[in-house]
Amino acid sequence: MSILLTGFEPFGGVERNPSWEAVQLVPDQIVGRAVHRLCLPVEYGRAAELLMAEIRRLRPALVICCGVAVGREGVTPELVAINYRQAAIADNAGLLCRGEPICPGGETAYMTRLPVNDIVDAIRALDIPARLSLSAGAYVCNDLYYHALAAERELACRSLFVHVPGEEAVDAARAAQAIAACIETALKTE
Repeated sequence: MSILLTGFEPFGGVERNPSWEAVQLVPDQIVGRAVHRLCLPVEYGRAAELLMAEIRRLRPALVICCGVAVGREGVTPELVAINYRQAAIADNAGLLCRGEPICPGGETAYMTRLPVNDIVDAIRALDIPARLSLSAGAYVCNDLYYHALAAERELACRSLFVHVPGEEAVDAARAAQAIAACIETALKTE
């Protein structure tokens, strides 16, 4: 029963993505469980395809996907993924989405089954700023989260998306501690 962590490659002209920087610093084992990592492309659909393939290969009990939300002041676990794509910038493959569904005819939204308020409390207990976010937005982060939550029952795992802020707010080492706290708290509710 392992754990799968994902972060994203750089996008939008930056050289590094704080989500991947933090994921790489999470310990290789948490609560006796192996931690596997996957760096995903910032591409609608493609990131989800790679995630689903890795979940099918590893069969993890828990999937924590991470992305960056520059401008936020703390770590923000996401409650809901919506069936919607909308952004002011294109993904790394050049696709600009302007208000279309992720899955035509699919569920409007999915909500994580993990205890997000307890997760926020666990992060704050480490003196790391954190708050609950009600939506993962409508860019590639949300696209990935929507697919992960939609596949939970089929793939027998639980999923969470966590946005880390830019490193000016929380550095990679502290973000990694926050991600580890997410994992530890989620595993208490198995």
